[in-house]
Amino acid sequence: MLAAVVIAAAATACGGEAPKPSAPAAAPAAPASPPKVRVYVTNEWSGDLTVINGDTQEAIGTFKLGKRPRGIQASPDGKSLFVALSGSPPAPPGTDEKSLPPPDRAADGIGEIDANTYQVKRIIHAGNDPEQLGVSADGTRLYVANEDASQTSVVDIASGNVIATVKIGDEPEGVQLRPDGKVVYVTSEEDGAVFAIDTATNTVLRKIPVGHRPRGIGFLPDGSRAYVTLENDGALALVDAQKHAFLKLIALKGEGKTPKPRPMGIAVHPDGSMIYVTTGSFGKLFFLDPKTNTTTGDIEVGPRPWGVALMPDNKTLYTANGPSNDVSIVDLASRTVVKKIKAGDRPWGIAIVGSR
Repeated sequence: MLAAVVIAAAATACGGEAPKPSAPAAAPAAPASPPKVRVYVTNEWSGDLTVINGDTQEAIGTFKLGKRPRGIQASPDGKSLFVALSGSPPAPPGTDEKSLPPPDRAADGIGEIDANTYQVKRIIHAGNDPEQLGVSADGTRLYVANEDASQTSVVDIASGNVIATVKIGDEPEGVQLRPDGKVVYVTSEEDGAVFAIDTATNTVLRKIPVGHRPRGIGFLPDGSRAYVTLENDGALALVDAQKHAFLKLIALKGEGKTPKPRPMGIAVHPDGSMIYVTTGSFGKLFFLDPKTNTTTGDIEVGPRPWGVALMPDNKTLYTANGPSNDVSIVDLASRTVVKKIKAGDRPWGIAIVGSR
């Protein structure tokens, strides 16, 4: 059965020497028979997509997308990829926006990519400055966070039309559907909140204050709880995902490259036994046990890990490391980085398509 797994950035393996990155691959034509498992990495600054053979752990090539590709999700059938493209210039925290060039709104859109040929099939215009997105389980809807517009756009995939816009807080980023598909959560960095949106009516059910600069969202498989990464708190917010209520903060602690962790990306094991959190400039991947809501360890993976995704066998995990232009492959049994693979300029998001 095809399954797609995502989420919207010199590492050493725990207790060992840093693995050496493998050489970058050229961009040949797509193979006639795609690999059984493929890893897709968006490269924000070079505007392209690096494709990795998940069976051999070798890069297949890098393929042009458009401006600032960030969030990436696969369709439920694994045949398409949806990538958020943005014409807004990068603006890291502290940037004087008056110094930035004007946005190129013609570059905004959701690129639909053929998962087998790695080519852009069409651009769906889905509001200003898309950053991250979610895909409904039936493959009919996209939910797009429009960062500059403070809204979520709901897109009918078949027609490519925006069928609704939902006004939410400033700088929306993370998008994740609850496993039952009835609710989609969207983070607002500036408001420090998560907005719970009813997917039947496309209306806000509740604004949930969670903490400072929320980024990514991960649901437990039963939809009972959500975990929200809080970049500026060095913590995760635990949310009751049925009542849409904040429960508590879960602090991440340890030694890293910054004074405290900066939680960014998040992935949840399909059986709900473990949660994996990347920490940006802190440089580490954390392991969180949802039964106790405590961390069980962390490892260095790269200078600024952001996107994170599990392989279909759930034995291996990939992280996108922005400044070093590579991805780390983590063996989950030993909790070590076993290899690094070169990507494009500033890898950001990761999607994986393959057979379980």
